[in-house]
Amino acid sequence: MKVVFFSSKVYDQQFFFETNQKYNHSISFLEVHLNESTAVLANGYEAVCIFVNDIANKQVLQVLAEQGIKLVALRCAGFNNVDLGAAEELGIKVVRVPAYSPYSVAEHTVALILTLNRKTHRAYNRVKEGNFALNGLMGFDLHGRTIGIIGLGKIGLVTAQILKGFGCRVLGYDVVKHEEAEEIGVEFTDLDMLYKESDIISLHCPLTPQTYHMINDESINKMKDGVMIINTSRGATIDTRAVIKGLKSEKIAYLGLDVYEEEGDLFFEDLSDKVIKDDVFMRLLSFNNVLITGHQAFFTTDAMQAIASVTLQNIADFEQQKPLENEVKP
Repeated sequence: MKVVFFSSKVYDQQFFFETNQKYNHSISFLEVHLNESTAVLANGYEAVCIFVNDIANKQVLQVLAEQGIKLVALRCAGFNNVDLGAAEELGIKVVRVPAYSPYSVAEHTVALILTLNRKTHRAYNRVKEGNFALNGLMGFDLHGRTIGIIGLGKIGLVTAQILKGFGCRVLGYDVVKHEEAEEIGVEFTDLDMLYKESDIISLHCPLTPQTYHMINDESINKMKDGVMIINTSRGATIDTRAVIKGLKSEKIAYLGLDVYEEEGDLFFEDLSDKVIKDDVFMRLLSFNNVLITGHQAFFTTDAMQAIASVTLQNIADFEQQKPLENEVKP
């Protein structure tokens, strides 16, 4: 099948070229994001493959449909950037990669927690400069602390399992009660109780109308003083301005982000020689108790291999008119 990839990087090309030896699709790679201006570049292809910051709204999908595109293949789990209703109306199928490596994101989550707590990033810079002072590097034992996990899908469950290994008490909230979570010792509770009792809150939920800005002024006020908030799910689950207020008031003592609600023009690009014009993002960077990584939680060889394999299999299933196991519908 003839497929064009948007928002591709060298590492995408490496893993997809290697995996495609099994599938023999005709694939081309573009560095540009998919949006209303670039959708015309899909002319001559049968399918498009997109990533988290590509835009597939109604206008973009209409352009794609006019060019004969019948499939949008997401090489990620999230699908909030696709207008599923419009896709259905236009006869375009949408598939995704629901689970590539939950361990990659879960382990990065714990890395953010440990780095913020024990300040290893700051210690590293100090020692490089010959400064071995311990002032300002005080942390706390994770053992015995209460961790609240919002979203108990595969990633949330693996995160819970790792943190149980540290000796933490783990509270969990999800719209569905999972037996597997109970088996590893997660205590199901409601959001109010999770906010009230958690020393650390970690987000592992999709972006939906219900989860949009769920971390806001109201929810932050319900949290413990000195709470740590970690987000490796979707940026817009957090109201960034509300979190900045929480940091300024010291209600929030630590913030770890791998996602940001306006990341589309920032993440995955080298902007080191440019002026970043996002004042809200730059305000976040001004806090010494904030740690931000550029949407890299998924970025392991294991995850990339799985993403390439599942994506190309999704495309092959569509081409061969097989049931689409990973189809996303409105």
